[in-house]
Parts: sequence; C-alpha cells; structure tokens
Amino acid sequence: MNCRHKIVPLAALALGSALGVSAREVQKKPNFILIMTDQQRADLCAREGFPLDLTPFADRAAQEGAWFNRAYCAAPASGPSRVSFLTGRYPKVTHADSNHNINDAVYGADMFGYARENGYLTALVGKNHSFMNKESADFWCPYDHLGQPVSDERKGRANADFDKFLGGTDFYAWFEPSPGTVEQQLPYRMVDDAVEWIGENRDRPFLMWLSFPEPHNPYQVCEPYFSMFEGKVPPALTDASARETKGEKFVQLAEMMGQGHKDFEKNLERLRTTYMGMIRMLDDQMARLVDELKKMGVYENTVFVIMSDHGDYAGEYGLMKKGAGLVDPIARVPMVWFGPGIEAVGLRDDHVSMVDVFPTVCEMMGGEIPLGVQGRSLKNMLGGESYPQEEFRSVMAETGYGGEYYTKADDDDYIKEGAVQKKPYFFDELNTWSQSGSMRMVRMGDWKLVYDMHGNGELYNVEQDPAEIRNLFDKKRYARQREELLKELLKWEIATVDPIPVPRNRYYFKRNPHNYLFYKE
Repeated sequence: MNCRHKIVPLAALALGSALGVSAREVQKKPNFILIMTDQQRADLCAREGFPLDLTPFADRAAQEGAWFNRAYCAAPASGPSRVSFLTGRYPKVTHADSNHNINDAVYGADMFGYARENGYLTALVGKNHSFMNKESADFWCPYDHLGQPVSDERKGRANADFDKFLGGTDFYAWFEPSPGTVEQQLPYRMVDDAVEWIGENRDRPFLMWLSFPEPHNPYQVCEPYFSMFEGKVPPALTDASARETKGEKFVQLAEMMGQGHKDFEKNLERLRTTYMGMIRMLDDQMARLVDELKKMGVYENTVFVIMSDHGDYAGEYGLMKKGAGLVDPIARVPMVWFGPGIEAVGLRDDHVSMVDVFPTVCEMMGGEIPLGVQGRSLKNMLGGESYPQEEFRSVMAETGYGGEYYTKADDDDYIKEGAVQKKPYFFDELNTWSQSGSMRMVRMGDWKLVYDMHGNGELYNVEQDPAEIRNLFDKKRYARQREELLKELLKWEIATVDPIPVPRNRYYFKRNPHNYLFYKE
C-alpha cells in the first residue's frame, strides 16, 4: 500500500473510551463508504432510461436501497461542491464559491472531524480538492487526475509508466486505447488501497471517502472499455446550435475549448464514447469493492452512498466538461444509498442535495447534527420512518463567485487569463468568464427556475424539456409556475442564511432536530 497511516491499532477504541463510548458500542456502529465520482452526468444510466448499460452495479444497488432522480450538487464545480459535501453548508456561507477559495472555507464542523469525535477511523482514498490535508484523516491515500503523488518506486514500474502517460494527455483526452490494463487505471488501484486498509481495520467502525478522479478529463480508458460502446452512443439531446439560445457563456466556452483543444468538435463523438467507457469502468470497480467487502464480512454493516460532485455536458450543446449555468447535465448528480438501515424502495422523488449527506451521516452515527450545518437529514426518509414529505418538495443550487458578469466585451484574451494554453493544448472551463456573477436555481417537481443577480430569469419544465432550451419565464401562460418558484427560491435564500454564530447570551436558538428547514411541527 502506497499511502499514509497516521494512527496505531486500537486508537479508535481508545478514542471511544475517552469519549465515554464502550468498545462494544464503537464496534457495532455502521461503517460508511462515501463513493464519489468526479463529473458524472446523472441521466447516463439504465435506471433513468438511457439505452446503454453504463452502470449495471449502481442500478442494482439502487433497487436494493434508494436512489434519487432529483438530487443536485450545491454548485457544479469541484471545490465548492466538495466543501459543501464535507460541511453540509452551501457555498454562499462557506465562502468557498470557486476552486480558488477552498482554503477560505468557513464552517463549524466537518464530516471527518465529526466521525473521529464519535469513535470512527477515517480514510480518504482518491481525490481531495477540499480544505482537508493529511492531518484530517487517519488514513491519507490521495490520487489526482494525473496519477498518484508518490515516488515511482513506491507505486511500481507499471503504475509509474501509466501515470507518466496521464501527464502527457494535456489534461484533455487520449484518442486511442490507453496503455496497460485496467489494473493500472486509477480506480482499480484505489479499490486495491481501500480494500487493503479496510481489511486491516475491519473490527473498528470507519468512514471512508472513496473519491474517484474519473470520469473527469483527461478522457481516457483502456480496453475493453475504449471500444465497449463504439458506434452505439445515442446523439445528445442538443447540438452546437443550442449555444446561442443558452447565452454568451456557452458560446464562449465553445470558443475557448476550440482554441485550447485542437479539433475538439471533430472529436466530440469519440470524447463521448470514451467518457461512457470510463463510467462503465468505474461501475465495475464499485462492484469489485463490494464483492471484496462481502468476502471480508464487512459489507453487512456498511452504509454506501454513490454520488458525483457534479456532472458533465457530455456532448450537450456541443460541449464537454462543465462551466456555464446550472443546467441539469452539470448540476444534477447521481445519488444511490444502500446498506443497513436503508429501506429497499428504489426510486424516490424527493428533492435532495449533496449538502444533505453530512447531517444524514451524523444521525446514522447516533449523534446530533452540529450547529452551522444547513443540510437536512435523510435518515428517517431512508429508514422508512415517518418524515415530512413537504420538506423535500424542492432543492436549491448555486453558481458564481460574485461581482458583475465578466464578458467578451471586457476582454477576450483567454490565454492571458490562463483559461487557454496552446503549448501544451489546454482549456480550463472554470475561468473568469464562466464563473463570474451569481446565479441560483430551485427545482420543484417537474419545474425548474434559474435566477441571477440582475433579475434575469429562466423557467423550464425539465420533464418535457430536459436540455432546458425553451425558456418559459416570460410566458403569461406560465405566470403561476413562475411566481410559485420565485417564492420557493426566496424561501430557500432566507432559510439558508448562515446560522452561526448564534447569540452568545440569553437568546434561545431553536432548530429542528433533523435540520428540516421548512417543516412546522
């Protein structure tokens, strides 16, 4: 194992003792494996009607537990989304509202600190991209998009050669089968590391964040996945002609990508095919993880969550990656829960967020939700207990680091800003043009409202118009839906004002024990 252990055996039991928790109580607590992919579009799965079998394992797990087709990230960018996942707080209050503000994160408690305080061993295997560091976990085993940051000697020659190959992809793509076998691919190596560590610590409760860097670019995959869906990928819902309808940010993204990635539009079909092969490879590795845990006898006492930090256009609007807007291809995420305490109901139509994961884990651990957490616990819902369905009738997400929109009229020197490089070919979709300004969205039932700081509005029936092309905001026929969603968004904005710090003296601060925001008892 090429990763970092920090504690000695029995440290978790000692910690439990210090907290007044007996060894037996520590051992019987459920384990948690929080499986996060990076940039996986939610609707590319058979359970949502996609014609290719990209996620057979996750689809089976979804039926054995619960899955949500109305789950959203807090913001469709890795850093803000991951900080919100770890803290249960929205980017507007963490202040981590861009990839450049991760270390500015404001919070009272986080997932890993809470778990350790409650007698759990903690482990990160994979991509971090948050405020955490090697001191934050008992087992620290980082990977990034270009490999594993340890010496070639430690990771072995075959893995070192593969990581060197990744470094030569210009952080974009490879248009042939990747060298080596699946054993050199990062997800396979990560599952090996995760299984080895769990095997050494199976008698103690643990929380693991298994954070795959894929299917994020560089878009690459080995055989058999490279050819698995060749010639079978259906067309996207839209094409490049939809960019003008979606606005300047979408047009600029395509312009930048064309400058930074040579022959991008010609290669779009190959990029989509490779992306879908990567999803299938990830799904197979999740299945392998679960099979190994079943052999160990760990599976039966482990709660699993499968999710992604955000999505990918995956060809929508003739684009790949992310960057502009709050459209469902990048804002909606897969979310599957299974394991002990999860009722096998399959599809749930409740509206949930990745912000809700931390408070749910808190209650499943038997603890209280820390002050400052804004997410709502899903424990009662997932466990088949009574819960107020009205509380989960909507969900909010956001994007933008504030200020005015920086537009092409201000500047179009993408190279000077760093969004584009010609040598090597490079394009960073998260840049001044795509991320400036502020925007919010609320999803409620079939309807979705997007609203920005200038009062520009978008209204879509996402069941009838999943690509969000027909903006109904100014249509008189839909005035009732517009007003209802505007009220819902205003309610969310007020309810998610930062609750900390609370008054220091005399005033009582009342909150729902499950962190429900809208439910009145």
